[in-house]
Amino acid sequence: MIAVVYSGSRFADWKLAEKGKIVSEFKTQGINPFFNDNSSITQLLNKNVQLINNAEKIKWVYFFGAGASSSERKEVVSDAFGSFFRYSRVVVDHDLKAAALAACGDEPCVLGILGSGSNAAYFDGKKVHSNNYGLGYILGDEGSANWLGVNLLKAFLNNKIPQEFEKLFQKKYDLDRTQILDKVYRQPQPALFLSYFADFLMEHRSEAFVKQLVIRGFDIYFKTYIIPLKTKHPDTPIHIVGTVASGFQDYLNEAAQNNGLTIGSVIKEPIYNLLKYYSNKN
Repeated sequence: MIAVVYSGSRFADWKLAEKGKIVSEFKTQGINPFFNDNSSITQLLNKNVQLINNAEKIKWVYFFGAGASSSERKEVVSDAFGSFFRYSRVVVDHDLKAAALAACGDEPCVLGILGSGSNAAYFDGKKVHSNNYGLGYILGDEGSANWLGVNLLKAFLNNKIPQEFEKLFQKKYDLDRTQILDKVYRQPQPALFLSYFADFLMEHRSEAFVKQLVIRGFDIYFKTYIIPLKTKHPDTPIHIVGTVASGFQDYLNEAAQNNGLTIGSVIKEPIYNLLKYYSNKN
């Protein structure tokens, strides 16, 4: 049996499979070694009945996640997983590598991620080339769920949301300035709090305010991430993965066209392609 995990900061998607057939699939809280230490990851694993029941049967664990971008952070995950999955070999890599395998296969591409966070890279068909992107929810994440949450809250706190839309927001969340600032500046893992609002925006995607906000985020994303990569690699297609890209795919295409770009494919959940890829190897 193998386990394939694709994790953002908010959710981790798990697929357990044997001989190419899914035995179990579920979501857990996201596992990001930038926010989670060995102890918190171990606690999360020990709370899941599906994992407890199958831990000894699993021979390979393939984990791909946001934040697993350095050897030190990969080690945080691999140590916790290695202790829990005692009879498994554990592979830990960045979510960009997972997205590349899922969207591009063995072909070169300009690869983007628009989910809880945002990132991009050039994939040459074998290797994801390093760059200076992926600065996280404070300095980066343009166009992502985190960025949308930040800018929605800023508009709300500065009274720049249309009145009717503000009523919908307040009915859903009943938040005031003090609560928001406490969540963002004093409570743990503010990125998770910020990313939650993407679901609300998707529910009300037909609102003019939402469309304007989302397209602005995508426009910044393309100018910051994709256009510099496309300029260096003009003949490679663009593929983007992630729930935000998928949930707002029409707005994504509109923003791309505004920037003279064409999106090759958009994949909401790359884990299915990853599962197929690794099932063929085991």
